[in-house]
Amino acid sequence: MKTLRYGFWAIVGLCLIIVGLANHGTVVVRAMPQPLADLLNISPDISLPLFIVIFAGVGAGLLIGFLWEWVREHRVRVEARARAREVENLRREVADLRAKSGSPESGDDVLALLDAPAK
Repeated sequence: MKTLRYGFWAIVGLCLIIVGLANHGTVVVRAMPQPLADLLNISPDISLPLFIVIFAGVGAGLLIGFLWEWVREHRVRVEARARAREVENLRREVADLRAKSGSPESGDDVLALLDAPAK
């Protein structure tokens, strides 16, 4: 299984290297349209290789997607915590009932009921 995982990541790395080599030309990334930059007399732009822009865009998209999914699943996480608390309370209650009845913790419940004194 580790061999498949290493092979997969080797292929992904090779693809990233190929994309980087194929897109090494420089591009200008502008923060605002040129007419607005001329009007305000500021020019917030930077020259970067195209593969960095591509990888940054993919990374930003993944980050936004993960954040969106985390926010969307908030309700599910709250419900899971509430159910976990409920399960823990029920386990504690069962342990208390077993302690009161005197049945062994690891024993068979049916045998414990048969061995229990009749009321």
